[in-house]
Order: sequence, then structure tokens, then C-alpha cells
Amino acid sequence: MKGISHPALDDISLENVCQALTDPVRIEIVGRLAKMSEATCSVLNAGRPKSSMSHHYRVLRDSGLICTRTRGTTHFNALRRAELDARFPGLLDALLKAMAVDADGEAKYEASPRSSTIPI
Repeated sequence: MKGISHPALDDISLENVCQALTDPVRIEIVGRLAKMSEATCSVLNAGRPKSSMSHHYRVLRDSGLICTRTRGTTHFNALRRAELDARFPGLLDALLKAMAVDADGEAKYEASPRSSTIPI
């Protein structure tokens, strides 16, 4: 099985981080991971189709926001908080505050399974 690749810290760009957070489903994933050390895909999927969630995890991974490790067939995702704080001090805290994440790590709005824009 091919390993999961992650960008090196120096390859993480502010543009890619911000672009990855243009989707409400990805915002919700980041918000939930901000309150956990790591979580499996099944915990984060919230009943959404595996195929579309795989895309969201890939975008978040490629942007440098999350890292994924595997154990058997299970994928564990974690926010790259320490690395992001080192690369862009204060950015993640500002983004989480702006995303209005509540105490349980849930986005204050619910991203629907097919949502691609933030409701106004």
C-alpha cells in the first residue's frame, strides 16, 4: 500500500491553507480536529459519503493543515497545529476564532452533506 504524503513545513503556503478552508465541510473538519489530538475518518465523516470525504481530507493534507497516519485500514487525522504555529504564528488561532468554533469543536453552522458554500 502506498504511504500518505504530507508537504514539508517549508512547502506549506498561506495561499494553500486559506484555499483549503473555502469549503464548509473542511472548516468543520478543522474545527473538530482543533479540539482532539486525532480522530478517525469515521468519527469526522458525519454520515457523508466516503468518496467526497476522501477528497476533503486530501485537500486538507495537501495544504498542510492535517496529517494522516494509517493503522491497518483505519486512517487517523490530526491538525498540524505545532507546525502551522511555527510556520505562521497566530494564524491557526485567528482562523479558528473566525470560523466560530464552539466549545465542543463543532462549527456553529452545520455544513450539509452536499454543501459547497457557507450560508449567509
